Amino acid sequence: MITNKVFKKGDKVALKDDDISGVVLAVMDKEVIVRTADGFDMSFANDLLVKEDTNSFLAEMSHVSIIDAKEWAAKYKSQPKLSKSRKQLTPPMEVDLHIQQLTHSIKGMTNHDMLTLQINTAKNRLEFAIQKKIAHIIFIHGVGEGVLREELIFLLGHYSGIEFFDAPYAKYGMGATQVSISPNAKRH
Repeated sequence: MITNKVFKKGDKVALKDDDISGVVLAVMDKEVIVRTADGFDMSFANDLLVKEDTNSFLAEMSHVSIIDAKEWAAKYKSQPKLSKSRKQLTPPMEVDLHIQQLTHSIKGMTNHDMLTLQINTAKNRLEFAIQKKIAHIIFIHGVGEGVLREELIFLLGHYSGIEFFDAPYAKYGMGATQVSISPNAKRH
């Protein structure tokens, strides 16, 4: 690992005390926006990151598009920062559960198949967030008849150490659920 603290777009970086790595999307003051290998945009304080060798990584992450700092800030500016801890600087992970976001075609899928895919996606993303100690996740489920929302709430009820509530109405309307995950969250 290289410990240079000057980051630029496209640099491969890793979190010092965690198993998170990715590519730098934007650099703003002492904050670095990173797209993880799992495809999530996360914000970290400059001093929490180290630069890594990029030779093989750029080929692996060729699908990542680099955005500029202003675009990223506009996307996340409405989210309050409560403290300077790593957890608070990380924007919530958003998971869009609309079926068209999860599959290329629903041809031949029953309603049960679609709901199963949506709930399995929610479960996998929640397990990922718990494992990576991501503090907040927002599941975008839409309004519809409320079946997906009810199944999501049922799923969330099987975990201890999490709280869930309606996501901010101004941004998501009535179609999203926000989950706060404590460090000791687990499935019971």
